[in-house]
Amino acid sequence: MSEAPSTSATSSDRDGAISRIVIVGGGAAGWMAAAALSRGLGPRGPAITLIESEEIGIVGVGEATIPPIRAFNSLIGLDESAFVRETQGTFKLGIEFVDWTRLGDRYFHPFGVYGHDFGVAPFEAVWRRLRRAGQAQPLDAYSVCARAAAQGRFAPIPQAAGGPPPMGYAFHFDATLYARMLRTHAEAAGVVRREGKVVDVSLRGADGFVEAVTLASGERIAGDLFIDCSGFRSLLLGQALGTPFEDWSRWLPNDRALAVPSANAGPPTPFTRSTAREAGWQWRIPLQHRTGNGYVFSSRHVSIDEATATLLSGLDGEPLAEPRLLTFQAGRREACWVKNVVALGLASGFLEPLESTSIHLIQAGIARLLEMLPTRAFEPADARRYNRLMAADFDNVRDFLVLHFHVTQRDDTPYWRELRAMTPPESLAERLSIYRATGRIFRESDELFTKTSWLAVMEGQGAQARDDDPLALAVPQELGAARLAKIAEMARQAVDRMPTHGDFIDAHCLARMSAPV
Repeated sequence: MSEAPSTSATSSDRDGAISRIVIVGGGAAGWMAAAALSRGLGPRGPAITLIESEEIGIVGVGEATIPPIRAFNSLIGLDESAFVRETQGTFKLGIEFVDWTRLGDRYFHPFGVYGHDFGVAPFEAVWRRLRRAGQAQPLDAYSVCARAAAQGRFAPIPQAAGGPPPMGYAFHFDATLYARMLRTHAEAAGVVRREGKVVDVSLRGADGFVEAVTLASGERIAGDLFIDCSGFRSLLLGQALGTPFEDWSRWLPNDRALAVPSANAGPPTPFTRSTAREAGWQWRIPLQHRTGNGYVFSSRHVSIDEATATLLSGLDGEPLAEPRLLTFQAGRREACWVKNVVALGLASGFLEPLESTSIHLIQAGIARLLEMLPTRAFEPADARRYNRLMAADFDNVRDFLVLHFHVTQRDDTPYWRELRAMTPPESLAERLSIYRATGRIFRESDELFTKTSWLAVMEGQGAQARDDDPLALAVPQELGAARLAKIAEMARQAVDRMPTHGDFIDAHCLARMSAPV
């Protein structure tokens, strides 16, 4: 039996630092952790071993992301053009929602921001007051991303004082190719990969910490810190340490997803599309070599055969494979860090990919682990802080997702009637109460979703404010109307100068060859 290689640094010159990190599971979560930790901790840091089995498939639910992934890729040294090219990627300016508020309706959730604030008066407060007076355009007019998406254009534009509203963007990409790219970077930085399936987890008798894992081959790999990236199985956090799971299906009842790739039917759009269906919703994610599609649904409200028929009938192009079924439960583990185990990705919890947050939650977990990397003492205070912050992230994403399902005018199926009638989480109910009174939106501390995100979905889903924010009264209507018109014109001009999304890809990051499906 063998163990993971030890670091060249001795325990005496490393004091109480951990010397061995073991990552259980590959895929996007495992290789993101390996790439970031090896880059962040450097060659004198702990030895890092990643265990993955080719027998265990990658879930790969989401291939769409949100803007913070750009910071992660920069952290680990990925060139953006090379990243998009090697992952067959495209650019993403936001999400188009179809049939969510009512059948036949659509709205856009853009990245970046809407307009500019008017001193202490928030943009949305002035916009809403003038919209009531017929002196303001729809929200999309004040977003560079929304305008560009509608015209199929893309190009990064620098932020400048007095310029158009800042834009943001993310990516669509092949998650398997991304994991492969991350693996190359991680192994170049010294990460050691072990092929094999974990069949046993050894716990120390004194404190219940994980001591080692054993592979089917009989190889025993010991470590100080274990990172659980084993997917829904949650081998370490859930199974070995018995960390309870919080079930959120009363708010998010979808528990199945069918995924299928299809041929591209035209140039890739610079946005994700989400279409509400009778018992769930369907995603459309355009890549350079194919389009990703899926139907996320509630098995209590529709059969798998019916869901498959709905998915296939909604494709833009020819299906390239048979639909693949995924089973899941919405919720999270009560803690992501227990003893010497930190779980990332599906091993820590699952929230459906409606707002493309799966990759971000992995990224957030890695960033906080780097910030609070434990010593051999594994101070409980570090774990408490980590768990508190990650719980807040999960809760915030949960509330944002529930908003889409709960605030709707749809009542055409039992599924939508139940979601409209549900009692939302208290934290979301409070946000809705504040918004419905005066249209106020707040972003608490370092919450993931910005005011732009909450405003786009609140308005898009039909939440109505009864009165105006008093701060808007400080802005004379004539001045407000003139400034709004100028913002909309700057956004229009910025988009008119952009190339098409396809032309930008062809010029900067066209994939060299198609990847296998």
